Amino acid sequence: MSTAQTETPKEFKVIGTRPIRHDGVDKVTGRAVYGADVQLPGLLYGAVLRSPHAHARIKSIDTSRAAVLDGVKAVITGDDIVPAESVEVLDLGEGAANLKNLRDNAMAHEKALYRGHTVAAVAAVNMHIAQEAIDLIDVDYEVLAPVVDVREAMKEGAPLLHEDMTTESLGEDTGKPSNVAKHFQFKLGDSEKAFADAETVIEREFYTATVHQGYIEPHNATAKWNEDGHLTVWTSTQGAFSARKQVSGILDHPVSHIRVVPQEIGGGFGGKIPVYLEPLAAVLSRKSGHPVKMWMTRSDVFEGTGPTPGSYLRVKMGCNSSGRLVAAEGYLAYEAGAYPGSAVGAAAMCLFACYDIPNATIDGYDVVVNKPRSFAYRAPGSTQAAFAVEAIIDEMARRLGEDQAEFRLKNASKEGTRQVFGPTFPRIGCVETLQAIKRHPHYQAPLAGPNQGRGIAIGFWFNAGMKSAATASVSDDGSVNLVEGSPDIGGSRTSIAMQFAETLGIPVEDVNPMVGDTSEIGYTDVTGGSRTTLATGMAAHLAALDVRDQLVERAAALWEIEPSLVSYEQSVFSRSDDATKTMTFKELAGKLAETGGPVMGKGSVDADSGIGGSFAANIVDVEVDPETGKVRVTRFTVFQDAGRAIHPSYVEGQMQGGSVQGIGWALNEEYFYNASGLMENASFLDYRMPTSFDLPDIDTVIIEVPNPGHPFGVRGVGEANIAPPPAAIANAIFDAIGIRLRKLPMRPDRVVDALQERPSSTAQAAGL
Repeated sequence: MSTAQTETPKEFKVIGTRPIRHDGVDKVTGRAVYGADVQLPGLLYGAVLRSPHAHARIKSIDTSRAAVLDGVKAVITGDDIVPAESVEVLDLGEGAANLKNLRDNAMAHEKALYRGHTVAAVAAVNMHIAQEAIDLIDVDYEVLAPVVDVREAMKEGAPLLHEDMTTESLGEDTGKPSNVAKHFQFKLGDSEKAFADAETVIEREFYTATVHQGYIEPHNATAKWNEDGHLTVWTSTQGAFSARKQVSGILDHPVSHIRVVPQEIGGGFGGKIPVYLEPLAAVLSRKSGHPVKMWMTRSDVFEGTGPTPGSYLRVKMGCNSSGRLVAAEGYLAYEAGAYPGSAVGAAAMCLFACYDIPNATIDGYDVVVNKPRSFAYRAPGSTQAAFAVEAIIDEMARRLGEDQAEFRLKNASKEGTRQVFGPTFPRIGCVETLQAIKRHPHYQAPLAGPNQGRGIAIGFWFNAGMKSAATASVSDDGSVNLVEGSPDIGGSRTSIAMQFAETLGIPVEDVNPMVGDTSEIGYTDVTGGSRTTLATGMAAHLAALDVRDQLVERAAALWEIEPSLVSYEQSVFSRSDDATKTMTFKELAGKLAETGGPVMGKGSVDADSGIGGSFAANIVDVEVDPETGKVRVTRFTVFQDAGRAIHPSYVEGQMQGGSVQGIGWALNEEYFYNASGLMENASFLDYRMPTSFDLPDIDTVIIEVPNPGHPFGVRGVGEANIAPPPAAIANAIFDAIGIRLRKLPMRPDRVVDALQERPSSTAQAAGL
């Protein structure tokens, strides 16, 4: 069941309705074309040789036996991809990476820096031969000591992943070789003085494991390198233009010669922004003269692609005698994986975002370890941050004897609140989200029995704006073909078409949305950062306005009057000088041939000035088995400010999906590494994602505090919802059995261990 709350009554015709998604029939009938479905004449199949070691120097690679195997058409190593010495930083859309690191991550050159790091690849007439050829490649490794824990990696004398990397601290190169790539600091006010004057101060440490996005469809790529140097890549990607940019940089090939065709995508959550197989397939195609298709196994996905970083956090917060937060400090160390670029920057920006704290200091550390290079995962960095802060907020409210929701409301961020990294919040919905918790029946409902508890938590994500484009062509039957550049992961084609239809007042069923490739549509940033419905929707809105303006001129020409005398509302053109003269959108569309030919509208935006952050919150009930340590989530309600819910079903789906991932992160999911730095659970059998048997019904409450920077008030909803679940569950576990768990995941063995070390009843009552 879902409820919605709004500041103003709905005044829309299309927005807020629940039409059938345009791509639904192809999806449910199996006709949708995904990356691995691409077939081309003369197609070869590629396979990858990956390092069996977490940290090893590559002394030599002998590909001679593989090259002469019957059916093998090409073999490549790092020597076949020109080493990129450039340290130019590429903005990938959600995160950034320098060009040299991107290239080395795609194909190891001198060192393998994690188990699963690509060291060679082959193309053959079928996959069986390709895999046989991989086994014939001989690699001589010098195995080195690995480091897979962020705190161990930061120690003096830890094995160095990059001997030439020195720490940048507070904007200056220290010249010191280290696994710490970067140290930065955000500072607001004087936290040291504020702590000295605070009445209640709590400081705690927190640890989170590496977790994977868990998308169902593995990575894939098909590439065709023509004799004229033009390269076409078909792939499941969250951003065709971002993929083009990365392939261009890695291969030192001009973007004008590269076309990326995005296919249907079976999940991404940030993990399908970086490229992995695309440059390999391209080089194999160039070398073989044939198109080459590649895809990953599930273990390849776990061991060779970008999960979210493991982390260590130390957070300190203080409040005065009135229960107002006055000071906060955060120490965040995030694992970047093999190459710099973790989400620690975003984490620092989210850490205290939900609260109005006048004095705060945050130190962030980006640390390399022998794991796959971490990349975005749904509100990257924010879940770890919320886990720490919301546990302390829960503890502080209990110590002060205050209601959990009321304590948060007293300290909540609102319009004008200054964030620790500088900007002040525009109109936001943090307060409204917390108020919705207080009003919800779940918050007051009694718990059923022993070992049951309830917890709440709130989380934040910025929402990105960035660049989007859309074009629209009007057909003579009144339908419109809408082309936009955002790969559709969660129904965005329909939500964008709805905004176009709303602008023109036409039925959304008359809009045929499609995702264009890099040769068909203007530059569009990635589907990520909670930006797609917001920014690409703005581009579609502008394209619709362009169509409207052109059609007004056509109507004026037919009526032989000035365009200023023609008005348009809800798909009807009318004359201000003669109210009896009207014409519908469909009627005028049928007359385009006689009034000047085709009408095509276009819209493009750089929407950074129109973004508005989103807040999500949870109420969670759990039941804990004190003998086995198993935690069962019995009831779950998620609240989120959507600004304006374009398609409520999609908004609810995003809220539920992020909640499920957050539950998995809280209780089960982790990369488990042995002493050699090898992941021992690289399959869905052993990497424990929650299934329907592990979950209750997830109730959704959509809050609507319209974003003033968007024509329809949209805020992105794809990410904030993953931030609060681990914290809410941890708080519920404390409420149930009186123990605080500060390490994710909160596995049964950790629950049992904590129960055996349970503090005294006096300490429990204090919330310790």
